[in-house]
Amino acid sequence: MRSPKLAALELRRFGRGRLPRAALVALLLLPLLYGALYLWSFWDPYGRLDRIPVALVNDDEGATTAGKKAVKKIVMGDEITKGLRESKTFEWHEVSAAEARDGVENGRYYLSLTMPSDFSEQIASSSGDSPETGALQVRTNDANNYVVGQISRTVFAEVRSAASTKASRSFLDKIFVSFSDLHGKTEKAAEGADTLTGGIGKAKKGSKDLADGLKDAEAGSGRLSAGLRKLDRGAGDLEDGSRQVSEGTQALADKVNGVADKVGPFLKGNEKEIGDTAQLVADSASAIRRNLDTLVKAAPTAAKSAHTASDTLNGVYKARCVSLPLPDAACPELKKAKAAAADVAKAADDVSTLVAGQDGDLDTLDRHLAALEKQAQALADRSPHLSEDLATTVSRINELNKGAGKVAKGATTLHTGLGTAKSGAADLDTGVGDLRAGAGDLEGGMYKLVDGSGQLAGGLHDGAGQIPDYDKKDRDRRTEVMADPVQLASKDLHKAPNYGTGFAPYFIPLSLWVGAMVAYMLIPPLNRRALAAGSSAWRIAVAGWLPVAALGALQTVALMSVLHWGIGLEMARAAGTVGFLFLVTACFAAIVQWLNARFGAAGRILVLAFLMLQLTSAGGTYPVQTSPGFFNAIHPFMPMSYVVDALRRLITGGGLGPVWQACAVLAAFTAGALALTAVSARQRQVWTLDRLHPELSL
Repeated sequence: MRSPKLAALELRRFGRGRLPRAALVALLLLPLLYGALYLWSFWDPYGRLDRIPVALVNDDEGATTAGKKAVKKIVMGDEITKGLRESKTFEWHEVSAAEARDGVENGRYYLSLTMPSDFSEQIASSSGDSPETGALQVRTNDANNYVVGQISRTVFAEVRSAASTKASRSFLDKIFVSFSDLHGKTEKAAEGADTLTGGIGKAKKGSKDLADGLKDAEAGSGRLSAGLRKLDRGAGDLEDGSRQVSEGTQALADKVNGVADKVGPFLKGNEKEIGDTAQLVADSASAIRRNLDTLVKAAPTAAKSAHTASDTLNGVYKARCVSLPLPDAACPELKKAKAAAADVAKAADDVSTLVAGQDGDLDTLDRHLAALEKQAQALADRSPHLSEDLATTVSRINELNKGAGKVAKGATTLHTGLGTAKSGAADLDTGVGDLRAGAGDLEGGMYKLVDGSGQLAGGLHDGAGQIPDYDKKDRDRRTEVMADPVQLASKDLHKAPNYGTGFAPYFIPLSLWVGAMVAYMLIPPLNRRALAAGSSAWRIAVAGWLPVAALGALQTVALMSVLHWGIGLEMARAAGTVGFLFLVTACFAAIVQWLNARFGAAGRILVLAFLMLQLTSAGGTYPVQTSPGFFNAIHPFMPMSYVVDALRRLITGGGLGPVWQACAVLAAFTAGALALTAVSARQRQVWTLDRLHPELSL
């Protein structure tokens, strides 16, 4: 019977009952426990780091920095906390320092990150006089989980780098701003030096003009000194005169005040009587003016009539009182009438004489009477206010007295000041002479200063050209570069999208090896029927290999279906991957078959041992170069080493050179294992005492 038919008969045994069928199904699904289950659990651990509880302690109290325009407060702890929460790297819990320490110790938190109270202050010190290094404090506990500690070191290294870069940017930006300020100030200084040079040239000319002017000033100061002496003498005369005026006004004020004290009460109590009298005088003057012509004409006649009446009364008085022995009882009255008539006649004579004397000057008399009338009428009109007018007059005289006193005092001060000015003018005359001599020296020094200012301006222009001047865009670019001068230009040629995809080349061959190992626990490595029939060794070997190789192909299909559609494994070359795994499972089946056929029960232990050697030397996790020398030595001789390299190229992409190399190595291992199995089959056709009574049976 041919080998394929023998293999089919071997597989047909699993369909004869429920238990064999269940065993077959379990055999097909067994690789899923190692491949799919392992990869599923490790599929994307970095994508789920936000589920890891981590303590965050932010004790930062912030710091203040002095900018160009205002004082700015920075709290780096809050900024880092915000960035960590937004990154969702871990499940952050903001707690106190004591809670964080206790949580890391008892396993509630995997690690803790602490920002001390002076964290911002230390970072801000980089732009001050005493720079210090800010420290982020990380506490881990490998007893909780070693891998988390390793991950945290990478994460916090990036956090530290970002914080350091930000602090460096702030420091360097101030440096570049200072460069720009220094450049601008130097340019202004150079412009100022140019202006200074021009100004010094003018000053040089001015110093000559000054020297000439001081010569004239010296002559003028002499004239000023002489003039001030004259002014001093005049001020002395003014002082004397003003003092006399002040004394006179004081005497006037005293006299007026004394008179006012006496007259004032009289005027205040007799204003009406004064007004009436003045009005009477005004009216009388007016009446006299109206009857002045009549008076001139009637005065002589009136005088004559008055004399006639006087003579008549005198005759009557003599007849009745002087000639008669007994005087008349009316004599006293007649005597009074006689005397009155004589007085009237005398008055009439006086009036007649007055009128006769003024007969040529009536116009003058009329003017006098008009003036009298006007003044009397004015007095009558102002009579109600006479006391007020008197008070006003007294007040003005007192003010005049005070002003005269101030003038006298000012004249004294002026005299004293002019005396001082006279002395100062003499000193000025001497000083101007000294200035004239100094101006000559100044003129000589200005020549040297002109040369020096030119050199200063040239040097400042050269210095401004050597100091860099950065605008904001250029400053930001340079700050960015200097704060982080080395950038990692990372480019993944064939990036694995997640952790599971990266480890699939390691776990897939592991699961297929286990599948072949378990399969030969249910299927004998050498077909008993072929052995009993005396078939050729090659036929026996192939008949024992084909059933497990076929089951391996089915295991491969089931495993890759679950990984692709169930878990999400994406393969750059899906068909090539599955085809290559068919070769892998055929090779593993041949190797496991030979170990079981050659060593019997002990072969199962050797199969497991060989698996461990392959896993530890294949470089499926860390590069094999990081392993001890023993594993580096056996690495080239293990089939799984080539399988892992080839699957990486088939799943994530890349050149196919390692794939073709792996195919050749696996084909060689398969052929070699089948040949060794044929040798073992040939040996099994000879029965020995050891085969009849084995020392160990599993």
